[in-house]
Amino acid sequence: MPKQGGTARTAGHDAGLHARVLDELGPAIASGVHPPGTVLRIDELERTYGVSRTVVREAVRVLEAMHLVESRRRVGITVRRTEEWNVFDPAVIRWRLAGADRPRQLRSLTMLRTAVEPVAAGLAAAAATPAQCRRLTVLAADMAAAGRAADLDEYLVHDVAFHRVMLEASGNEMFARLGDVVAEVLAGRTEHHVMFSAPDPEAVTLHVRVADAVRARDAEGAEHLMREICLGALRELDILAP
Repeated sequence: MPKQGGTARTAGHDAGLHARVLDELGPAIASGVHPPGTVLRIDELERTYGVSRTVVREAVRVLEAMHLVESRRRVGITVRRTEEWNVFDPAVIRWRLAGADRPRQLRSLTMLRTAVEPVAAGLAAAAATPAQCRRLTVLAADMAAAGRAADLDEYLVHDVAFHRVMLEASGNEMFARLGDVVAEVLAGRTEHHVMFSAPDPEAVTLHVRVADAVRARDAEGAEHLMREICLGALRELDILAP
């Protein structure tokens, strides 16, 4: 039994080290500290992060799954071209938003939202279940309360949940899978202070109206209102992250 306990503790320790390496190496690649074409060596990474070869290899496997790097025998670990990265991976989004290229990333992701979320809202007006309609209404009210209190952290929780429910309520599994992407965009804006000091009252009102439109089965209205939310986010970026 003591041996099993020791094994569990070792596994937990390695997992923590693996997470630390990822949290440092991932952003270094995503931000361009290690630009595409850079060759990284296992032994150098061991020394840099003070971890075992096993920990480094596990971190590299995760980065390979994200298409950030590729490993070749007798060559090493090569950083791949940006065009090959899995740019929809939530961790990759988070790492890129932490870098100097944040304004361009936020704009690119917000444009994606503008293309997808209005259509999803229109579909939700036809496909949302009564429970999803109620959930959207409650979340919009919670956003309004957090907005009045100027509580950005609380507002973010309800904002992320609102957009997740909206994408899921569309009935399209591809849209639903973008919930994590939208969550990272919204969280990144708050974390990196790329939004006003208090939630925009107009944006809050638009969320309430979207929930009302979905509940009323007004597909055209829901799509129009959601587009206004996304365009408002783009206008906010013009001011705060030009």
